[in-house]
Amino acid sequence: MPQTGHPDIPTPRDAAREGASAEGPDHAAPSTGSAPAASASAAPTRLEGIPAAPGAAVGPVARMSAPPTLPETRPASAGAEAEADRARQALERVAEQFDARAEGLEEEAAAVLGALALMARDPELARRTAERTGQGDPAAWAVHAACGAYQELLLAAGGYLAERAADLADIRDRAVAHLLGLPMPGLPDPGRPHVLVADDLAPADTVQLDTEQVLAVVTLHGGPTSHTVILARSLGIPAVVGCRGADGLVDGTQVAVDGDTGRVDVDPDEERSASILLRARRRGELLAGSVGPGRTADRAPVALLLNVGEGDPDEAGAHDSEGVGLLRTEFLFLERSEPPTVAEQTAVYARLFRAFDGRTVTVRTLDAGSDKPLAFAGTGPEDNPALGRRGFRTARVHPELLTDQLAAIRAAADGSGARVRVMAPMVSTPAEASEFVALAREAGITEAGVMIEVPGAALLADRLLPRVDFVSIGTNDLAQYTMAADRTLGTMPDLLDPWQPALLELVGTVGGAGERSGRAVGVCGEAAADPLLAVVLVGLGATSLSMAAPALPAVRHALAHHTKAECRSLAGLALAAATAAEAREAVRAAASPDVADL
Repeated sequence: MPQTGHPDIPTPRDAAREGASAEGPDHAAPSTGSAPAASASAAPTRLEGIPAAPGAAVGPVARMSAPPTLPETRPASAGAEAEADRARQALERVAEQFDARAEGLEEEAAAVLGALALMARDPELARRTAERTGQGDPAAWAVHAACGAYQELLLAAGGYLAERAADLADIRDRAVAHLLGLPMPGLPDPGRPHVLVADDLAPADTVQLDTEQVLAVVTLHGGPTSHTVILARSLGIPAVVGCRGADGLVDGTQVAVDGDTGRVDVDPDEERSASILLRARRRGELLAGSVGPGRTADRAPVALLLNVGEGDPDEAGAHDSEGVGLLRTEFLFLERSEPPTVAEQTAVYARLFRAFDGRTVTVRTLDAGSDKPLAFAGTGPEDNPALGRRGFRTARVHPELLTDQLAAIRAAADGSGARVRVMAPMVSTPAEASEFVALAREAGITEAGVMIEVPGAALLADRLLPRVDFVSIGTNDLAQYTMAADRTLGTMPDLLDPWQPALLELVGTVGGAGERSGRAVGVCGEAAADPLLAVVLVGLGATSLSMAAPALPAVRHALAHHTKAECRSLAGLALAAATAAEAREAVRAAASPDVADL
């Protein structure tokens, strides 16, 4: 995969954008997948979606290929054992393909594909498939049925498991294609730069996007905080999701995609195309010199930090950031039959801490439980795991997982040179916050905070913050719990828009409590990566922002063009708006032109 970077810092891709625009739809490559019956001329001239990743591009549409379908005529089974063996081999082939593609990828991308490989090898999936072959199903039909039944269970569970259901569909389609000798489903390859259009994107497809060929992404479904969007943003690819009418776009249709406004123009005229491309070049020129610590125009400090997961610590440490605002630690625990030892954890943490010598590293303790099941730490049956024992609540059942992790973090911090902090996820009450801080202090960790992801914690922020050293707002989860909309399903993306005034009200409640108590308030959800929204978050009281590396230059630039007072004024406009769209447009209209026109 090509090296990734910010979407609009000048790269060879800028030339690809211009070339795609100049050639126009008449020169588009042949279709690489099944297109809807609608024609390009029948499509509306403008589509509206949810802005998901910043940047803009112009180019021809290339649609995702359709998933394989089972033939109407079912062949005779070669016998239960033989068909089960064929199914197992197909699933293993899929797992091997994921493993191969994970090699050389960075951060979350490798972790996503590694998790998919483990899912394809899941013994429970193999058992369900064998049950179907035992009932006379040929291998392809058995895999299709077993995955479908397993999907229903995951969707019913909600939360993290619901998102894994989408991954399972991808595994199913790949295995069925292998068994039937059909082309593997996935990304189109028209041989030229293009705008990728799909009903939705599986994470396994997203991490394989060629940033020299894929100019932008437009999806019919999906929400702005889904894992797929997070990965696209980390690759620096402009994206619009939840775009009504995207299913009417056919291969070769020229479109202009604006990932900042959610606007997709169909068959744009030369003026619109030129405007989009000029904006992209201007953005690159503005951001090329955006380096150093985060500051507002009147020099108020706003720490700009990274969200980090599994990957090469040295590569993460090489980015121009002030440290880590969110170190996800789940990759050490998930998909294991027993917990990692204190020594194993210490070794992993120590390497990352050393990579951030002299900077801050904020470690989120294990965010797992009923919705991220651990084979070695059952929490009992729950009707709604998304609201069950997850995050800090897991310690109620398995306290040793947390105490061992804290001991490993403390040991790894010694001599690392980093300023190491810990924070607990899914804390709901001031009492829980006090409990976690006491455990951290007992382990010898001097700075301890909590994540604000539950409305109850935000509403009682004035009582909670004096009990901790800092808090960090996870806007992705806070949005879904505030709006009662599961962020993993993508069926109501407008409710999960981080510009929702209700969500911003809660952020402001926490920010105000931070100012009154003298405590630091960070934001580590995807909202922090939106440069225009970052200015609003600072106006609401955020003192640090944590994001994927490609978002750093634009956020740094946006802050540098607004004083702290201007940030507060823009935050007031967002809070006064009736809808997320109105909030975004009100702030864009009043913001500095050097930021609003990025």
